[in-house]
Amino acid sequence: MSAPDTGGYAPGHPWYYLLGGDILPPKAIRIEARLAEYKGYRQEEILNAAAKPEPQRSKFLHKIRAEVQQSLKDNISRYREVARELHTYRRSHSREPTPNCSESVHMSMSLKYAHIYNDFAHLDLLDSLPQQASLFDLL
Repeated sequence: MSAPDTGGYAPGHPWYYLLGGDILPPKAIRIEARLAEYKGYRQEEILNAAAKPEPQRSKFLHKIRAEVQQSLKDNISRYREVARELHTYRRSHSREPTPNCSESVHMSMSLKYAHIYNDFAHLDLLDSLPQQASLFDLL
């Protein structure tokens, strides 16, 4: 079976799913964000936190990391729910012609993909920052 023709749409667009695009696993989304060298919409905030003197630097970076990790957990959980909804939608509409308008399930998939993509980009940026030893680590 050949891959569906998604008309050049990427997973961040609802029409990708409307036209039968694959549901990417989170690991593949992470690889895509990494290969694109995307830093995420919080790039400026992360770099500003990294430029702060200690102990504020560590405090802000740990806070951001915790927020991003929670966001990623929540987004992956919802992505899996929406993926199940998309599978159900595709089964129930398999004999119908491709509609000319996307449904909410297609929009939900594209939004969750984008959220996960951003979360992974933020984590990659945080991981790329030089580590500074805490004074408490030296005791």
